[in-house]
Amino acid sequence: MTNATNLATKLADLELFQNILLESEQNLIAQTDDKTICERLEGMIESDRENLSTIKAVISRSGNVVEPRDITQQHAQKVRQMMGGSELTLYDKYLQLELLKHQQTMTGLVIHKVAQSLDDELQDLVEPLNRVNFENRAHQEILKGVLYFVGTRELAGKEPDMGLWGSIEQGIAALKGALGSAVS
Repeated sequence: MTNATNLATKLADLELFQNILLESEQNLIAQTDDKTICERLEGMIESDRENLSTIKAVISRSGNVVEPRDITQQHAQKVRQMMGGSELTLYDKYLQLELLKHQQTMTGLVIHKVAQSLDDELQDLVEPLNRVNFENRAHQEILKGVLYFVGTRELAGKEPDMGLWGSIEQGIAALKGALGSAVS
């Protein structure tokens, strides 16, 4: 495989899992009673839809459209089954979502670094993924808070300290500030 084909394959994997993230978030909204958590998920869904459009635009501009790898498609199917099934607790499903966000962030960062190492044209092509990477990273911080809340309720049957959301919001604001600096 050529470098361009390898990169196109990773972009196809990225697009597939962006769709899986959206499906998982929508499934979790239907399973979650907490209004604050649902609002956070709705914000992530809105952001992830925009991120999917960005990923599709990068793929389209590359002119090298390929299918995701077979193993990636199999992984996506397993995630769909787990997130849509009843075997996992709500906490387990949110944990899986956070892991998927981490996977997306790292894949996006690696794609960006690889493109930088190959040539300026590829670097310019994938530059819009930086925003996607930062937003996925911010979503991970939100999901950490969700995991604290859902996990505490599930494991202890008690409400967690509400001051945690404030700390999470501060962390997200710092990430958004870093994103703004990186983009400008």
